[in-house]
Amino acid sequence: MIDHAAFDADASILCIRFRDSGSYFYFDVPEALFDGLCSAVSAGTFFNERIKDRFCCERDPERRRYRPD
Repeated sequence: MIDHAAFDADASILCIRFRDSGSYFYFDVPEALFDGLCSAVSAGTFFNERIKDRFCCERDPERRRYRPD
């Protein structure tokens, strides 16, 4: 499940934080895809259909995971 998404327009890097597996950086992502992700009825479905396995990505080297208080 996606917990948070952020976009660096200058670098075209999309950062997505998943509750179970931490944060991942996706490279060379068009800003329009980030906008679509933010406005999608289901962010998870949008991610799976339009982003997952389509862009080079790497896990956050600090491997931060979501930990609710």
